[in-house]
Amino acid sequence: MADPRASGSPTSPVSGRSSAPAAPVAHSVVAGPGAKTIVDGPELREALHSCLGVERFVEEVAAAAPFASAAELLAVADRVAATLTPAEVDAALAHHPRIGERAVGDGQAQRFSASEQSAAEASDEALADAITRGNQAYEERFDRVFLIRAAGRGRAEILAELERRLTLSDAAEAATVASELHDITMLRLRSLYPA
Repeated sequence: MADPRASGSPTSPVSGRSSAPAAPVAHSVVAGPGAKTIVDGPELREALHSCLGVERFVEEVAAAAPFASAAELLAVADRVAATLTPAEVDAALAHHPRIGERAVGDGQAQRFSASEQSAAEASDEALADAITRGNQAYEERFDRVFLIRAAGRGRAEILAELERRLTLSDAAEAATVASELHDITMLRLRSLYPA
């Protein structure tokens, strides 16, 4: 059955909010009286993968479908994203560009990165240079890309956090990276499936 938003319905039966979200929504739904169910399918799996490029995450969340609501989907995704192994975190980092760099490609994950990294001070060359130097120092220190939830943060705040995290132990930084990845995943998923 088609997505009920395509019919011009002014509000979502789940949230009561306008059904015309700012971000593109890509998922399979089955409409029912006063509710919509999110089912497993290519759209759901693609959406999940665009939020977190870890196959186990996609498989486990999709396997729990159908979801009676976006809130139910988000709860399962939150639980699974919180259990990533260090190897899965490393694999997911391959899908994230450095802070200050553009993502390669034109898929949903790349659009997320571009949106998340847009900040008012983006044209400040001194700040951009400091972030570039910080990225290099971080990669030399931890042998991975610096990851931070950039959405809602200015470049100066990102640089301060980058400098702070350079002083962390390997174990503390690994935990911080996993937490940031979890936060990014859930922000992205909430934009596609507003509860």
